[in-house]
Amino acid sequence: MTMDAAMVDEYLSRIGASRPRRADLDALRRLQERHVLSVPFENLDYHLGRDILLDERVVDKIVRDRRGGGCYELNPSFGFLLEALGYRVSILGAQVRRPDGLGSPLGHLVLRVDLEESWLVDVGFRKNSRLPLRLASGDVQPDPHGDYRLARTPDGAIDVSADGVPLYRVDDRPVRLQDFRPTLWWFRTCPDSPFMSDLFCSLPTTDGRVTLKGDRLTRTRAGERTVEVLPDDQAVRAAYRKYFGFELDELPTPPAVAPGSPGVQLD
Repeated sequence: MTMDAAMVDEYLSRIGASRPRRADLDALRRLQERHVLSVPFENLDYHLGRDILLDERVVDKIVRDRRGGGCYELNPSFGFLLEALGYRVSILGAQVRRPDGLGSPLGHLVLRVDLEESWLVDVGFRKNSRLPLRLASGDVQPDPHGDYRLARTPDGAIDVSADGVPLYRVDDRPVRLQDFRPTLWWFRTCPDSPFMSDLFCSLPTTDGRVTLKGDRLTRTRAGERTVEVLPDDQAVRAAYRKYFGFELDELPTPPAVAPGSPGVQLD
């Protein structure tokens, strides 16, 4: 995608960032942090019957509609912005670590940004770092969201963990955006997929997180967690507006959740 100057300015305004003088690491850190703190990780369109856009149209959703999305939307959109600002960006596939093992090879989408070193950039996961992570380092990398570590596997993949908890395994070979279409189809059609079996909208804050799951609003601040069940649809709409900055013409229908199902763990 070739993003024109006007859209770049709109995007930067959307995330509360200024245009960087040069495409360097300091600017990348600021841009990723602002994106993570401004654009929610959410799956509402899965439950509103709307298309999940694996192309440049997702930029309009995030910038002009002020919505969020999943990894297949947030990371490509951020990648389009970075490329327009002069960064070299590649799309990588990853396998999410689940209780029963690794998920599908293209079950998660992340970015690699190549500067003097290569950096892992992820703005679309339930516990992504707030800042870029050095791909070549096996050391612990402190981040406002926790202590991250990237470890090479014997076959050359990269295991990403946070605070000692495995998150996902990255294949460091670039792929195309359209390669994710089969997995997206599964996410959208299988009742057991993490996006169809749960309904969520979540946004980190400078000192915690706010998450709305149906009518259940969870706020974490300075380690203190409060949970509130909202009384009606009007209160739910007001919460989307207050905490995430967008209006919904219609509310998504929460899925039926099997007893004991943990859903997507965001808090």
